[in-house]
Formats: sequence, C-alpha cells, structure tokens
Amino acid sequence: MDKAYKNNDFMMGRDARPLRILSEYLEPQSRFARYRIADTVVFFGSARALPHDLASEELENAKATGNETTIAKAECAVLLSRYYEDARSLAHKMTEWSKSLSKTSRRFIVCSGGGPGIMEAANRGASEAHGISIGLGISLPFEASKNPYITRELSFEFHYFFMRKFWFVYLAKALVVFPGGFGTFDEVFELLTLVQTRKSSKKMPIILYGKDFWRSVVNFDELIRWGTISASDLSLFHVADSPDEAFDYLKRELLTLYGEIDAEAPGV
Repeated sequence: MDKAYKNNDFMMGRDARPLRILSEYLEPQSRFARYRIADTVVFFGSARALPHDLASEELENAKATGNETTIAKAECAVLLSRYYEDARSLAHKMTEWSKSLSKTSRRFIVCSGGGPGIMEAANRGASEAHGISIGLGISLPFEASKNPYITRELSFEFHYFFMRKFWFVYLAKALVVFPGGFGTFDEVFELLTLVQTRKSSKKMPIILYGKDFWRSVVNFDELIRWGTISASDLSLFHVADSPDEAFDYLKRELLTLYGEIDAEAPGV
C-alpha cells in the first residue's frame, strides 16, 4: 500500500479537502519566503480587455462585415483597450520604482490574478520594466488562467477561490481596480468591506481606476442617500484616471504608510 500522502484517490477525495486547502496556504507561503516577497500592489480588472492594437484590428475587421452589432461590440473593445494600456504603463512605473527600494526584501511587487486582459497588462508592464511579478491564477473551465508575462517562479494556480483571495489580501499594501465584470466587483467590494469593517488591520490605499467607468456603473452618492453607506466611506478609495496620477498617489501613500524599510507581511 502507498503512504497516505501518495494515495491520489484519498488526496483528491472529500476526506482530504482540509489538506488541499492547507496546501494552498503553505505552498505559496513557502515560495513567497524563498523569493523574499515582502508585499504587493494588486491589480484587478477585466479579463476581456485587449491590447489597443488588437482591439483596433478587430474593429477594422468588424467594419468590413457591415454588421452594426459586431461593430458596436468592437468599438466598446477599443474603449476598454485604453485600460489595458494604462494598466501596463502603471505596472511598469510601479516596478521601476520598486526596483529602486531596499534589496533585502522585494517591496510592492505587482500582483495580478494571472489571467488575460487587465491581469496580463499588469504582468506585462512589470516584465517590460525587467522586474518580477506575481500571478495568482485560478482553475476555470472556460478561461486560460495564466498569461505569459508572469515571473515563472511566482506563477500560482489555485483551486479554491477563497484561498486565492486570501493571498491577494494578505500581502497587499495597495490595490488598483480597473474596469471589470462580476469577478472584479466581487473582489473590490469584498476588500472594501474588509477595510470598512477593519477586519484588515493595515492601511491599504485603494484606487478605482477610470472615472467614466466607475461613475457610470456605481452610483455611490445614491448609496449614501439611501443610508446604506456613510459619506465617510468614500474616503476608503481614490479615483484616478491616468497612470501618472495613480502612480503619484500610490508612491506618496506607500512611502507615508510604510517607508522604504523592510517589513513582514501583516495579518489580514
């Protein structure tokens, strides 16, 4: 008989679920320690965003079809592609700055969900700045979970959403939330809730990136009018609309809160 931990039927069965969950805590923890990752800046956003050149090419192809629905969809993709390029630029700036800090541990490392779209753009920008970046991927039946720009040694594949979310928050010192869909909204509102309720014990700058998008899809003023949030809750995040604006805000806040000293990852 095989040892229990070599029994694949047991390890993949219901009884061993606690072991699988624990492994998604311990293995990343070990790898982050090995590569001296102290903390991260997390990028969230749509997996559907395309680079501007590809979105523009798709628009030209759509125009050739003459189909109004196809053209309208392609025009939206071009608008969304702006955020791909902005995420790429911001990640590049953050990585260049990160590389200039203390070398004892790696600070403010770009981290994404590891997939395509905005996630790819963040890892791509870090790679183009000749820096490392993290991809916290998730196994999904309908979407590629890894983009080619993640640092190979820091590419993760999670089975459990809640363990992936844990690692997003545990190491994060700042969040940048680009336009996205259900997954992006799930992530940002859960994190805003953690900060609002002080279940996250650390100060964590949060940027909602893209004024037009966020003002059109979430009416925060109405939430205040209905009394479901307080006016002071709007101070939990900052809205930015350019890579330079977002970078200046992040750099100022991170230096104010954490300086350039090495630090252990705080608890959630």
